[in-house]
Amino acid sequence: MQIERSSGILLHPTSLPGPYGVGELGAEAYTFVDKLAQSRQSWWQILPLNPTDGSGSPYASSSAFAMNTALIPADEMHQLGLLTAEELAELEDFAAGFSDDTYEVSQVLPYRIALFERAAGRFGQEHELFKDYEAFKAEQSWLDDFALFSALKDEHGGGSWTQWPEALRRREGKALSQAKDRLQAAIFAKSVLQFLSARAWQNLRSYAAQKGVKLIGDIPIFVAFDSADVWANREYFLVDADGLAKDVAGVPPDYFSATGQKWGNPLYDWDALAKDGYSWWMARIAQALAAFDVVRIDHFRGFESFWATPAEAPTAETGEWRKGPGSAFFDAVESHFGDVPFIAEDLGIITEEVEALRDNHHLPGMKILQFAFDHNPDHPFLPHTYPEHCVAYTGTHDNDTTMGWYWGEGEDTRHQVRSYLSHPDDGIMKAMMESLSASKASLVVFPLQDIFELGTDARMNTPGTSEDNWGWRVTTDVLEQKDAWDALKELTEKHGR
Repeated sequence: MQIERSSGILLHPTSLPGPYGVGELGAEAYTFVDKLAQSRQSWWQILPLNPTDGSGSPYASSSAFAMNTALIPADEMHQLGLLTAEELAELEDFAAGFSDDTYEVSQVLPYRIALFERAAGRFGQEHELFKDYEAFKAEQSWLDDFALFSALKDEHGGGSWTQWPEALRRREGKALSQAKDRLQAAIFAKSVLQFLSARAWQNLRSYAAQKGVKLIGDIPIFVAFDSADVWANREYFLVDADGLAKDVAGVPPDYFSATGQKWGNPLYDWDALAKDGYSWWMARIAQALAAFDVVRIDHFRGFESFWATPAEAPTAETGEWRKGPGSAFFDAVESHFGDVPFIAEDLGIITEEVEALRDNHHLPGMKILQFAFDHNPDHPFLPHTYPEHCVAYTGTHDNDTTMGWYWGEGEDTRHQVRSYLSHPDDGIMKAMMESLSASKASLVVFPLQDIFELGTDARMNTPGTSEDNWGWRVTTDVLEQKDAWDALKELTEKHGR
């Protein structure tokens, strides 16, 4: 895949401002697209749009196919006649109790989901969108399993499906039929909200396309144990009939964590997946390509080799590398879809085999400026070394903001940065952005926090931790800083992006 020389911004929709407790796919998202277009940005990169876990992580989802229904614009729910004016006002009053620079996931998410599911129950056959809903439902092979799974989780107090009665764990026909009858209303509401989520996204995507802004999505390589994917398709995962596994996914010790990261996700049975042409993955990729212009493949190296950690181990240090599907998988993808618009997230422990897999399939990799300063004058993450076929970032959602990182590092690192850029502390953020923009990299992406030179308080995620992540939101006051947008436009035009 080739990307024309261009630039963009990384911002997850939940981080947008707005009056309803979390960023949505509504008015503020359209305003953000306008700002991207006005500042000559060609790309908006986001994190996965799937449902999040209780911590708000979009990388720990109950489905690889479903959307996070908390992103549905509340105003749109009202305009469609599903939310009453009183309910909308109550939501705004509820959200007003929280800081406007934070998404309080544990409180806002369940409130919005419960409110929206109640509203979705009012979506009847007489609604103007009902035929569109029926068409959507007929096209989504994953939806029935997901809606039933979600309704059953609610019925069992949110507990893991591995703790359900055996007949439901093992998907016995009689038990499933009874559950569908018993939970009909909840299943319907969850299905309707998936339709409305997809509709809201496609409307936003169409608007972005009109403005010349393309969208970069994100596919996490692994899925959660407690997901509809594993419950309904366990033949594709290395789990037993009750969903238990001997080994789980993670990564060995690296820059982010001295003990590695034990993610806990189930591992794929790649042999079983290969036998039917990777059909589950093909469906997943098809959905992503219908939603985005380009897709970042998270943890790309896991397709070459993945780190398997004993399920009972407290950390990931005792794991081992095992071979993934490699080129056989990407050959199948290319046979099915042709030249796929993928970005390979090739960070961490990268071997020659991983690089060969990436390069043989012509996928651009990622370069992170924050990782470049270790006294190696030819470090591959220093901008003067970037090849054209790559995507360069000051940092990602897993990094501190660049100003937070800069002032959090020791004087030795700051000295390296100043020396490399020939620039003093004052204005160092702009100098780093200038260095990336001037590089050969075909695409440069800046986290929104770096555009406004925000500090550690605006960090999105700290890998290896489960507290205080995913909640940052940009305030309207910050987003409306015209000087920063003007400077970004000037930088973009100066370097032909």
